[in-house]
Amino acid sequence: MEDLSAKKCKPCEGGVPALTPAQAEEMLAGLDGGWMLNDDATLIERAFTFPAFSRTIAFVNAVAYIATTEGHHPFVQFGYGDCRVGYKTTAIDGLSENDFICAAKIDRLLS
Repeated sequence: MEDLSAKKCKPCEGGVPALTPAQAEEMLAGLDGGWMLNDDATLIERAFTFPAFSRTIAFVNAVAYIATTEGHHPFVQFGYGDCRVGYKTTAIDGLSENDFICAAKIDRLLS
């Protein structure tokens, strides 16, 4: 499989089908094992932990930078030493390749 972190997101304004559960499972295999697919294969999510608030905020800022440069934005929740990041392409109410590209870029941040 092509390195997803080397790809760029393409604008998605709807009008295309979301990935099927089988396609989503296949793309999930290209990510770190911490990413989880929800039951109806419409969202991927991963939890991260950090030793200090400053590290959490630095990570959140890096995720924000990826989102801005790719034009594809995650759901982010964070607290003192933890952060949860989720991706879903809202325009198609499901997953697209863009979700996996951004997740792979986050994986690369931590490697």
